[in-house]
Amino acid sequence: MQVRSIIQDFAHLFFPHVCAGCGTDAISLHTPVCARCIHRLPLTNFHFYANNPVEKYFWGRIPVCSATALCHFTGGSLVQQLLHQLKYKGNKDLGHLLGRMMGITLNESQRFSDIDVLVPLPLFAARQRKRGYNQSALICNGTGAVMNLPVNADAVLRLSATETQTRKNRVDRWKNMEGKFEVANPAALAGRHVLLIDDVITTGATLEACGQEILQIPGVKLSIATLAYTV
Repeated sequence: MQVRSIIQDFAHLFFPHVCAGCGTDAISLHTPVCARCIHRLPLTNFHFYANNPVEKYFWGRIPVCSATALCHFTGGSLVQQLLHQLKYKGNKDLGHLLGRMMGITLNESQRFSDIDVLVPLPLFAARQRKRGYNQSALICNGTGAVMNLPVNADAVLRLSATETQTRKNRVDRWKNMEGKFEVANPAALAGRHVLLIDDVITTGATLEACGQEILQIPGVKLSIATLAYTV
């Protein structure tokens, strides 16, 4: 054990392992986030409550059985830093960790107890090749591992990239997303309760458009979970 510790300490000098949230190097090699940052996460606890703010996002838009987000999101926050590390800095382990945390919270609630399959919000293929991964799929894999549920990352395709939604009104947001998704394998989801997973809800238009396509499948029920919800 002493030799292994010396080797790890030596390797740390040349390949420092730091917390994705605060940058401290006082962190286990087996986790991307320190215990202090995990404790600081602004959890919503929405998974316990019907008619929570995430569910209200979709009222009158798509019929969602249950919806939740793990954390509140504000500009310049720890959550924004973690999402930036996940999406743009290649921190894949972070996606898996946060996905597992979300899975733990969903297991605490009876409102998600009848989920059959998890589906990550797809990225356009060219964008995924450029980034090297789909961050929603990483989250989804972590959540599925904790909930002991299958993940189907191929059932839904994103047909084209989209421009930012933040400066558009609701109608323009929907037009920007119209026709952007296609269910590639309806039989894989037919008659099942699908949990659609993404990293953050901002306008909700992307999840709405993808959810609309999934709900065209016979017998499907839809729920939604994300890591973060914009306050």
